[in-house]
Amino acid sequence: MFPLEQFEDIARREAYDILPILPVHAIAAGTLPRHHGDPFDRMLVAQAMVENLVLVSNDREISRYDVRVLGG
Repeated sequence: MFPLEQFEDIARREAYDILPILPVHAIAAGTLPRHHGDPFDRMLVAQAMVENLVLVSNDREISRYDVRVLGG
């Protein structure tokens, strides 16, 4: 395990992009139907929708949204 303070450095070194939560994501999350009870998961769905990304999840509730899912 590595210290949390090193997370951003490690993520960038491994060529991962950091996706911040932007107001547009919060607005989109707030408009989603409540298929999923977890607000964090709805935020992930909203970010994937807004940013045109594929969401990687095996959570069946997420697949109820109009979002591309790998593993669902």
